Amino acid sequence: MAPLSDTIAAISTAWGEAGVAIVRISGPDAVSMARTVVDLGKKAFPPPREMRLAYLKGEGEDPIDRVLVVRFAAPKSYTGEDVVEIHTHGGTLVAQLCLEALLRRGCRLAEPGEFTRRAFLNGRLDLSQAEGVLGIIRSRSEEALRAAARTLTGELSSFIREIREEILELQGNLEVQLDYPEESEPGFDETELANAVSTLKLSLQDLKDRCSLGLLLREGIRVALTGRPNVGKSSLLNALLKQARAIVTALPGTTRDVIEEAVTFRGVPIRLVDTAGLRTPIDEIEASGVERARMELRKADICLWLLDSSMPLEQEDLDYIHRLQERDHIILLNKSDKPPAFSEEDVRVSAPDSAILSISAKTGMGLAQLKEEILAIATRNGSLDSGLNVTARQLSEVQKALSALTEAERAVAENAGQDVIAGLLGTARSALERLLGIDCDDALLDSVFSRFCVGK
Repeated sequence: MAPLSDTIAAISTAWGEAGVAIVRISGPDAVSMARTVVDLGKKAFPPPREMRLAYLKGEGEDPIDRVLVVRFAAPKSYTGEDVVEIHTHGGTLVAQLCLEALLRRGCRLAEPGEFTRRAFLNGRLDLSQAEGVLGIIRSRSEEALRAAARTLTGELSSFIREIREEILELQGNLEVQLDYPEESEPGFDETELANAVSTLKLSLQDLKDRCSLGLLLREGIRVALTGRPNVGKSSLLNALLKQARAIVTALPGTTRDVIEEAVTFRGVPIRLVDTAGLRTPIDEIEASGVERARMELRKADICLWLLDSSMPLEQEDLDYIHRLQERDHIILLNKSDKPPAFSEEDVRVSAPDSAILSISAKTGMGLAQLKEEILAIATRNGSLDSGLNVTARQLSEVQKALSALTEAERAVAENAGQDVIAGLLGTARSALERLLGIDCDDALLDSVFSRFCVGK
């Protein structure tokens, strides 16, 4: 990562024809660099946050576009540095010529996410808010956008900081008692300590649930359509998408590869994965498809196991259903528009706790209820309005903190000693500090900001 002492520039709008394109400059020489490429005539450079009309100069100093110039003075700018934006007419050439002129005059081309990285390093955002910016950019539904906005405005940071401070205070009190037993106040009794740790754990569990909902809105629910050949998996995919995406024939084994498509339901992307039918393969190509189907089964958040309800139930079906019992799944009795060859009770013997739905991919019967059931399982019936749009990294840090507090709760119950409990509290605190960016290194920052586009 280059030092913050230089001045960077990049095109901050998407490539292609549009009404406006924005070239952003940030750093100590932002204003002087901008002066070299725009002609304001007899007017002075605009004061902060005031737009001024100017001409963009070409190589021979002749005007090539009429532009708007606005500057934001440090520290009250996005990056916390002096920032200038040059708003050109949108197009594939004019903004690029403006950027090339700035680079020739001494600006450096910004790296991916570098403007937001500078905002973090200059204290304008914490790391969780910075990642919230990416959540805003990548939102695929209004619900995901609202969840990302809650993160960007600091709702996640506020909860994390509050829990961190409580952990820090409890850890500090324990360590003072360990280091200076004669001078410190009377220590916690076992009940007080257990209650304190339990309260922290409950707060963090609530936050984890909200983060899990937010990640769901951001990444979607991965749903694998599985079952034996010719039970209607591809027909169900087409019916849910309302388009003919997969080939459907009466010949078993038609689907040889994995097909993935997404449909949005109540603001949540449902990523549907159609897989090859599970059976003993008849050739090498089908064997490869079956192996990929098994891989998708392992990766999926929810498995839909389809049965052809118009055909007799086979032991192989019941064996597969039995294997699904330890993971989230729904059993679907497809082709229910035909006379049934078995009942739901016949399936219930092998799957007493499973969700079982009768559907028809051909007529659409039961598909609305199926989507509701998928959402209910994935959200654990939680409210999507409380979700916080987070990354997998952020959720992982919350989980690490929660695991450490769970261990601390167990240590209190087993009377393991205040030094052990204090150490576990420190582990939880460190995870939350990494989430906020209080404790981070260049490798972590490189990983986070490399996912941003150039210009943001």
